[in-house]
Amino acid sequence: MILGYTSGVYDLFHIGHLNLLKNAKGLCDKLIVGVSVDELVKYKNKKAVIPFEERIEIVRNIKYVDSAIPQYEIDKFKTWEKIKFDILFVGDDWYETDSWKSMENRFKEVNVRVVYFPYTKGTSSSLINEILIKTRSNI
Repeated sequence: MILGYTSGVYDLFHIGHLNLLKNAKGLCDKLIVGVSVDELVKYKNKKAVIPFEERIEIVRNIKYVDSAIPQYEIDKFKTWEKIKFDILFVGDDWYETDSWKSMENRFKEVNVRVVYFPYTKGTSSSLINEILIKTRSNI
């Protein structure tokens, strides 16, 4: 059995999120998805619009997701130490960054494959949030 893992905030769930989960599930037998807890989102200097409990419930109910778990740590290797996934799925906006180059090397040592999926152009939670703010200020 091939165990896959991906993680994210999954705030203002959109087609980019769905595409990532669908594509990830197509490459593994079981897909576990980490959903960032509110404290971790704050650590990234952001604030989720949707509370954690609701975000994880949305992700849990996506048909491509076998299990949704809280993501407490930004370090994906610490998560691997707990659940021992075989493939890590990541958006390609992280590809070739210094932090991910070292992360990839750590995963190579334990035979974990890192798969990058194309970032969905034209849509993101940040963009949706900006549009909502502009729309609400014009009302």
